[in-house]
Amino acid sequence: MKIVVFGPDKRTGVLQDDQVVDISGAYAKYLGETGSDGQPGDVPSDLSQFIEGGDHTLASAQKSLDHLFGDAADKKGSDGTSVVCAVADTQLHAPITERARIACAGGNFADHAAAMAARSGGDVQEFVGDAHQNIRDTGIWGFWKVLRDYVAPGGEVVYPKRCKRLDYEGEMAIVLGRRGKDIAAGEINDYIWGVTLLGDWSARMTIEPGPLKFGLQKNFDGSCSIGPCIVVGEVDPFDAMVETVVNGERRQYFNNGDMVFSFGEYLEHLSRDFTFYPGDMISGGTAAGTAADSAPLDDDGVPINDTFLNPGDTVEIRSPGIGTLSASIVSS
Repeated sequence: MKIVVFGPDKRTGVLQDDQVVDISGAYAKYLGETGSDGQPGDVPSDLSQFIEGGDHTLASAQKSLDHLFGDAADKKGSDGTSVVCAVADTQLHAPITERARIACAGGNFADHAAAMAARSGGDVQEFVGDAHQNIRDTGIWGFWKVLRDYVAPGGEVVYPKRCKRLDYEGEMAIVLGRRGKDIAAGEINDYIWGVTLLGDWSARMTIEPGPLKFGLQKNFDGSCSIGPCIVVGEVDPFDAMVETVVNGERRQYFNNGDMVFSFGEYLEHLSRDFTFYPGDMISGGTAAGTAADSAPLDDDGVPINDTFLNPGDTVEIRSPGIGTLSASIVSS
């Protein structure tokens, strides 16, 4: 099931090919036309409540879809308006709950981390031998996205004023469906509700010195895109391909199974003294092919701007079974 957030009221919907089903309205139609047991609140229109509803809400939603595209005489709800609309006729929002937190894995693909270390100019010690093992020996690290508003599918990323180079990082994130703390890595399947794509837009070569620099590189208005949907039960989060395409050119192509630290290990590490809630996300990190780890260097060792993002560029992050998360870069 592909879950989206759509329309001016940011209702929860289900993506069916090129259509969006207002799933709460479809469930009310199902109850009214079949006389089945159930309550309208079993399939809420609010994404946070929808996720918290767990398996019961998903099963109820599936019943409404089966009825709507099966025995139902039409696609109209109780008020006479259609519970189905074309994707092209509505607005998709980032499929994230209002209070969700996003934990992002850092340096979690060996090829990307090794290339970044080699280009750091001595700021980061280069790996000796197997980069994968070097990263595991160093230990888990990462960062948080602390935005209030996330870029929607097909939305605009405003070029931040403080940076000299804007970079792309295509990633896949898991969406948690249960509250938990002190969670063992082996319990990860009990906590994953779905998966989505994430664009981690990164400001490189910023002008600020000091300890806040990295946080500012990863957090500015529009520094994260999410979508186009949350896929529940149809995509293996441990073995999925992710591709990043810039202006029609493939830049990244990797399998999530190549993560150095797994989603389970990140969940165990972070939940040791931290409570996760339904709707929170963990993004697995990015692989080689970003501009920062692959752009040609000038005579001073500075990455040339040609492969970084500039206003007018378009980026697509793709994964089979999830779809395409696109963004356009615009001037500030």
